[in-house]
Amino acid sequence: MRAYDGELGAAVARAQHGDEAAFTVAYRLVQPGLLGYLRGLVGEDAEDVASDAWLEIARDLGRFKGDGAGFRGWTATIARHRALDHLRRQRVRPQAAGTEHDLLHLPGPHDTHDQALESLSTEQALELLRGLPQDQAEAVLLRVVVGLDGPAAARVLGKRPGAVRTAAHRGLKRLARQLGVDPAADKSVTNGACRTLGEST
Repeated sequence: MRAYDGELGAAVARAQHGDEAAFTVAYRLVQPGLLGYLRGLVGEDAEDVASDAWLEIARDLGRFKGDGAGFRGWTATIARHRALDHLRRQRVRPQAAGTEHDLLHLPGPHDTHDQALESLSTEQALELLRGLPQDQAEAVLLRVVVGLDGPAAARVLGKRPGAVRTAAHRGLKRLARQLGVDPAADKSVTNGACRTLGEST
């Protein structure tokens, strides 16, 4: 994702001057990661929440200042707020299935062996991440799926960068153990996990 930050930054700058085609480019570059992140937060309602987030993003685009990486962080913050609003509304209404706690335990598969990684479906990835503490799951999603660096993910979550890095590392190690991989014995756990999470969005 970071490889496209230059293109994204240029598209956002043009979109801020009224170029609708440039806004479409920015949307196409950001939406897959954003949708993956929201699936972890709100499950099947991710597309609805993403639509609400993009309405706000389009409305407030003129206020954004920054580059492509900054735009990904800004959109993730908006999406997170919309997701939390959605979960609060659900808490008020009776629900057929799932609790806010369940929904906030996000998506992601982790294993070091390439074949095992490739065999994990998005649904399996979501199920694995639901088993993580919320801070670890959300840190993994922001770092791996949305592609934010530590400081940007920390800004989205309102935490220190070191705390987010630690949570992401612990989450990936825990997921590796769930898949029967010893993260201490295999240094490729984090790389494999990141690759699979990125592909599952």
